[in-house]
Amino acid sequence: MSAPLALIAAGGTGGHMFPAQALAELLLSEGWRVKLSTDERGARYAGGFPQAVERQVVSSATTARGGLAGKLAAPFRIGSGVLSARRAFRRDRPAVVIGFGGYPTIPALSAAWTMGLPRMIHEQNGVMGRVNRIFATRVQRVACGTWPTDLPDDVPGIHTGNPVRGAVLDRSGHPYAAPSEGPLHLLVIGGSQGARVLSDVVPAAIAALPADLRQRLRVSHQARAEDGDRVTRAYADAGIKAEVQPFFTDVPDRLSRSQLVISRSGASSLADITVIGRPAILIPFAAATGDHQTANAQALAEAGAALVHPESVLDADSLARDIRAILTDPAQATAMAEAALTLARPDAARRLYDLVEEIVR
Repeated sequence: MSAPLALIAAGGTGGHMFPAQALAELLLSEGWRVKLSTDERGARYAGGFPQAVERQVVSSATTARGGLAGKLAAPFRIGSGVLSARRAFRRDRPAVVIGFGGYPTIPALSAAWTMGLPRMIHEQNGVMGRVNRIFATRVQRVACGTWPTDLPDDVPGIHTGNPVRGAVLDRSGHPYAAPSEGPLHLLVIGGSQGARVLSDVVPAAIAALPADLRQRLRVSHQARAEDGDRVTRAYADAGIKAEVQPFFTDVPDRLSRSQLVISRSGASSLADITVIGRPAILIPFAAATGDHQTANAQALAEAGAALVHPESVLDADSLARDIRAILTDPAQATAMAEAALTLARPDAARRLYDLVEEIVR
């Protein structure tokens, strides 16, 4: 008898793909077969998935963006994707379909719904995304990464937390090296979208720090490719040692070494920060759907694990003030790191797996 198949559908951002990867890793370890359904954009984030996970690139689209031609074509592309998913499910029937949000999940979840297959969704953010909101009443379970989550009326949510990849779990609770006289590691991560403001403001804020602090800094800054050269120059002009890349494949390692993290407040980034336990300055992405990144950041701010700078009032001077305050106060930095750990859900993938088993049974 062949192993049961789990079909994981996830949209094309790290925020959707990283928790999907975490569940895929656990499913494989429990003897399942796993397929990933995503679009071409999402496939770029699938490099960290285990080789045993079969990738399926699906046809999908959104009616929320693009010109008139794109909006008119979107329903036909989605319809084509649904029919393709139904054909694939007839050839190799999944025991369960799990959606992690994003438009590329529409074909798989629609096919599962019309075929009566067990299905569930995982919402990473405190405000439910458009696609997950559509399917919330059409699945057996709604798992929530952030609590509380704004859910449709009469839809019960189950707080599982946001699953983190094995590379993050391996560093769970890694001892925090409080700021001291030696080098200070600062990690700047902006997520897959909306990172330009970090490239505009963070180098200027760091350049405004006292010279003795600047000389000790070792900055890892994740910046869009089109911003990379100017960000690199800004750090070099300020005499700061910095590595600037569009994407770091070793974020868990850099996170565990860091004394401070400056980050967007995407749910996946916050899960990594809390599981490893690091002080953070969070800059929510102002254009996020339903302002969900502000909702995500709230728990860390209330716990004393992070300082939050709304994008609307972000400036180099205030950011420099908070960077300096944390990196020159080992007691405060350590307290923030410990507060982050209190919010961690390192067992989130296991909680999600238990829900999978529940609806399959």
